Amino acid sequence: MAIVVKSNPNMPEEIARLFKKQHYALVGHHSGVKLCHWLKESIKHDRFCYKQKFYGIHAHRCLQMTPVLAWCTHNCIFCWRPMEGFLDVELPKPWDDPAFIVEESIKAQRKLLVGYKGMPGINMKKFEEAWNPKHAAISLSGEPMLYPYMGDLVEEFHKRGLTTFIVTNGTVPERLEEMIKEDKLPTQLYVSLTAPDIETYNRVNVPMIPDGWEKILRTLELMNGLPTRTVIRLTLVKGENMHNPEGYAKLIMKAKPMFVEAKAYMFVGFSRNRLTINNMPRHEEIRAFAEELVRHLPGYHIEDEYEPSRVVLIMRDDVDKTERFIKH
Repeated sequence: MAIVVKSNPNMPEEIARLFKKQHYALVGHHSGVKLCHWLKESIKHDRFCYKQKFYGIHAHRCLQMTPVLAWCTHNCIFCWRPMEGFLDVELPKPWDDPAFIVEESIKAQRKLLVGYKGMPGINMKKFEEAWNPKHAAISLSGEPMLYPYMGDLVEEFHKRGLTTFIVTNGTVPERLEEMIKEDKLPTQLYVSLTAPDIETYNRVNVPMIPDGWEKILRTLELMNGLPTRTVIRLTLVKGENMHNPEGYAKLIMKAKPMFVEAKAYMFVGFSRNRLTINNMPRHEEIRAFAEELVRHLPGYHIEDEYEPSRVVLIMRDDVDKTERFIKH
């Protein structure tokens, strides 16, 4: 079978079973797909995610996937994945082919979608469009840049007419260096920055590698001037990392991304075992933090916000407003 739904030769059976229970489709030896919450909201209720408002990505046409489902370099306290079970999982060998991952991920998306066909209240036009995704969000779970053929994976998606986002924690700068050299960058590169200093980093991100902070600094340097769209996303956890805006600003200025997102931690998934609902900032608190952050970011301004997702978009002053939106 192309889509593995029982167990996985490179993934412990109990972890594969847990992902299946949470409605993931496992693809090959190490990849996975899950229908985005906002895709379902879009086809059922015509509601959409902040990425649609900020960048013009249609929520119902988004394929949410990862080539590295159960492997990461961090054990972040705010992560919604069941990280406790991943601690001893070794990286898979051999790695699946990028073209195989892309084709099987699209098939997996359709398998997950088919149950919505004919459901009362479904927007059938959107459902039919969702059947042929136009955008790949390469994030979901794990650290995607651990996949050694990431540039080729991006290229395979682009060959099929899909745009791509990669969301990385920044701890694999060597992969980004390879992608720059090969000219195989995603449509938009996200770096998730969740600490303003190394002390907060060690406490909140709980790195599994000894030099994670140094690697993140290297990734930020590589971002500066990249010939693609760049974003730094701050996932802000009240009482944990929502402090020292000057520290965040210094790190952001190393990368000089086109956009910065200040986004609230959401009290969902397995993070509820580690945090409480009081750690989830209100939108007003995110807005206030973004306003303080911008005071330390010369050349940036608040451009937009989306209260349902508790997120504020900060944009570099020299980015034309029309450049906010991705051209399909």
